[in-house]
Amino acid sequence: MTRFRKAALVAGFLVVPVLAGGFALQARDVRGGAQLLDQVLTFVHLRYVDTLDANALYEKAARGLVKELGDPYTELFSPKQMEEFTRNTNGRYAGLGMEITPIGAYVTVGKVFPETPAERGGVMEGDAILQIDTFPARGWTTQQVQNKLLGLPGTQVRVTFGRPGVAEPITMNFRRAEVKVPAVRYTLMLDERTGYIPIERFSENTTDDVAKAVRSLQERGAKGIILDVRGNPGGILDQAISTTNLFLPQGKEVASVRGRGDMQRFTTDQAALAADVPLVVLTDGGSASASEIVAGALQDYDRALVLGTTSFGKGLVQSLYPLDGGYALKITTGKWYTPSGRSIQKERKQGDAFVLDAIADTAVVDTSLANRPQYKSEGGRVVYGGGGITPDVMVKPDTIPAAEQAVRRLILPKMGVFFSVLGEMALELKGKVQPDFEIQPEWLDTFYTRLDTAGVKIDRATWEAGRREADRYLESRIARAAFGDTLAKRREIRDDNQLRKAMELLRKGNTQSELFAAARAEVARPARSASNRGN
Repeated sequence: MTRFRKAALVAGFLVVPVLAGGFALQARDVRGGAQLLDQVLTFVHLRYVDTLDANALYEKAARGLVKELGDPYTELFSPKQMEEFTRNTNGRYAGLGMEITPIGAYVTVGKVFPETPAERGGVMEGDAILQIDTFPARGWTTQQVQNKLLGLPGTQVRVTFGRPGVAEPITMNFRRAEVKVPAVRYTLMLDERTGYIPIERFSENTTDDVAKAVRSLQERGAKGIILDVRGNPGGILDQAISTTNLFLPQGKEVASVRGRGDMQRFTTDQAALAADVPLVVLTDGGSASASEIVAGALQDYDRALVLGTTSFGKGLVQSLYPLDGGYALKITTGKWYTPSGRSIQKERKQGDAFVLDAIADTAVVDTSLANRPQYKSEGGRVVYGGGGITPDVMVKPDTIPAAEQAVRRLILPKMGVFFSVLGEMALELKGKVQPDFEIQPEWLDTFYTRLDTAGVKIDRATWEAGRREADRYLESRIARAAFGDTLAKRREIRDDNQLRKAMELLRKGNTQSELFAAARAEVARPARSASNRGN
């Protein structure tokens, strides 16, 4: 169902142009600059005290030029980096189908994707990768492990795992296969009328995954749908356009790009799959690029209520230019705008070519709307510019109590060890619980003792005061290990006030207009309450 053929990646948004010709040095001052660069390269190559490979020297010069632009989104990819970039962008690769993460001395399996060699072989979440073929993997990075696990489809690889609770290592032989990384890992009905779709990325299969989820939820009786793009960093542009097209009719502009050339507009080209179902889109400071295109377009056309906190504000276009030798240059060439004309890009300070954390200043942005430019949605509602997508209903995550924050601070320096112990506990308990299980005091006592033995030191009084933090981690991991993502998410709803508010508003609106009316009443309520207190 991928319906748009224009190749474009949004991660800062990327398009693949066709080069019309080389870089022409015409002006005298430019020729002088080129001569300077050539002279420096010549003397370094011929006279520098250490011998330098000429090809490596030119690559260093090119990387230095890119770095000096001060743009964290412009990058020079080596052939190997380009392979990795393409793999991550497309959402497909030839491997085993595991999500891996470093925990302690070994890279560990964080998730096993369905219908993959890893699932068929019996790999489990929490398995530590001890050896790949004849290479011991102790101390390896995730990149080193990934490089060994990936390969041509049909080729074989032998992996030895360490499994918590199992004394002897487990060795498995796999045949690599193309793996489809799901953009939507699960869907669920939150209640009798509300469907929930978490979109994790915009890869080449996102539109198909979302369309399948919408159909499934409507068949199960969904009268309203929540699209969750919190923490979604973006991905492929045409998938953002076609996913938006699932909810907008044909001929609607979804986004435009403005750079040094002409403006380019991207529009929907098919009939909507779900043109009328009430929608809520959840955003936060981790919702970026392609996520912001979808949220911004649906907001501008009054097609969805956006709820949560202001999105990241990553609206720069990166064009990918293939270079000789398998290299590629990803360079910023424009900015993205929503249909109402809002720039998605949030201006932020930069230091050493790295963007400073934008999530930390989200609260400042959220509380200063009076200073931000105003635009109008298609139906006349006020929407805000200034970078990122500002929600229609601002709902910040629940504040973590100080006692729980104290436990979190003590866990953070030993997070790898913490998750290793957590994984062991979950695997041991997963066969002993029912879907409605409750955390038992003795489980937390055992968890505390094992953490202490492993070097995660938390004094008992601090642990007892903030044990709800550990309780949440343990509950979620056991539920996921025993019953999968759907049940784990269902149990997490009580701690997700943004999702609960979205459900509450959807219950009040059988149409999108009624949903907006309920949202207006919700936004106005604090102001009325404050006024009443003043009287």
